[in-house]
Amino acid sequence: MVIRKECPDDFQKITVLVKAAFDSAEHADGNEQDLVNALRLGGAYIPELALVAEIAGEIAGHIMFTRLKIGESVQLALAPLSVLPAYQGQGIGAALVRAGHDKARALGYAYSVVLGSETYYSRFGYLPAKAYGIFPPFDVPGENFMACKLVDHACAVSGVVQYAKEFGI
Repeated sequence: MVIRKECPDDFQKITVLVKAAFDSAEHADGNEQDLVNALRLGGAYIPELALVAEIAGEIAGHIMFTRLKIGESVQLALAPLSVLPAYQGQGIGAALVRAGHDKARALGYAYSVVLGSETYYSRFGYLPAKAYGIFPPFDVPGENFMACKLVDHACAVSGVVQYAKEFGI
């Protein structure tokens, strides 16, 4: 498996991958692929943090981290993480999260926020965001709105998350 930055030649394949990954997801609105495309065109997009996992020349997974604000601090939103159904359960998502966290740290980001499965994302250090004083801008179960401190010595951040406008929040 090779993890690399996405490139324009990948965009159509990523659209198909994201749609396929979320077609059978328990909590999905069916527009996740549109969100990816919209985020690429917005100011929150960070090309270095949009990654693909390639296996034998096929894109099997994709992850995107974009800028958000927590109070006055600029941090990251992990959304979405997608793996083709045929490749799910093989560690591709985990490899993408870890690679994304490594790149995020190298770029100077200290926190990542995600809305997702508490049993999945807790494996990567995500905790309920309220433990950090970070709150969602919408009503959501606290166990599913999580944050991860990417850098041990990071300064505390707190406040209500302000997502990129492309999230429609």
